[in-house]
Amino acid sequence: MSQMTTLPAQTEPIPDTDSIRTVSDKLPVSAQPVPATTAAIPVGSIRKAMRDAITHEVPVAVSSLLRTIIVALFVLTFITQPMVIPSESMEHTLLVGDFLLMNRATLASQGMWGGILPYSGIERGEIVTFHSPLNHREYLIKRLIGLPGDRLRIESGHVLINGQPLNEPYATFEPTSANPYLEHFPTQVYTDPAVEPGWWKLLQQNTQGGDLVIPAGEYFVLGDNRNHSLDSRFWGFVRRDQIVARPLVIYFSLVRPSRTDVAQVADDRLGHESDVSAQLKGFARWKRIFHIVR
Repeated sequence: MSQMTTLPAQTEPIPDTDSIRTVSDKLPVSAQPVPATTAAIPVGSIRKAMRDAITHEVPVAVSSLLRTIIVALFVLTFITQPMVIPSESMEHTLLVGDFLLMNRATLASQGMWGGILPYSGIERGEIVTFHSPLNHREYLIKRLIGLPGDRLRIESGHVLINGQPLNEPYATFEPTSANPYLEHFPTQVYTDPAVEPGWWKLLQQNTQGGDLVIPAGEYFVLGDNRNHSLDSRFWGFVRRDQIVARPLVIYFSLVRPSRTDVAQVADDRLGHESDVSAQLKGFARWKRIFHIVR
């Protein structure tokens, strides 16, 4: 009988624990996931951060605001000044309701700012703002026509300087009642009660050969709307130290009535009084905004 040989039973190999690694074990250290942790922020740290913000940020903001206010006040006081036109004396260059930004830097009295701000001289034909010779607290705006030493005369409403007619494309003559005083200036006949008595005496003293001779350091100004302007013809010369600014730009313009407006005849056309666009259009003169004054 043949001998049978019994084979040993197959057993599972015992794994080598030293060779077993998970996927994470096989990743480089820098790529291994970092366990999430939740750290509580102490309340004291929040309060400290708030105190630091208040201590450092608020003073900076207040300082910036104060600097802005100071600069704005300086600009409004010494460089620019807003004003509004109240009358029709400068039509049609300036209209009632025009808001102007004035340049004070170039014409105001130099004083302590003489070496800093860009002051300049005055030229014939430019528009200037000045203290009223009758009330220093009031401001007027007119066009400068006569310079010191000029011989000025008005014939039939037209200005002559040193015997030569002055080119004035800006002058307008709105209809008014006849006034010989405005048509022929200067005159020896007191015909207009609006003329200041003191100026009337000075006018006679400075009239030579039918011309008004403008003294040194003084100027003669007129409104562009010649028949509706109280100007140097009625109250006299403007001193140099009374002239303070030039108009720069019209920054806004409200629709306001003028005494020289021609009344419009009503018609029967239907309209939309509540229409927003119509109201906005009638509220302001939008085309005049940012218009340069000349």
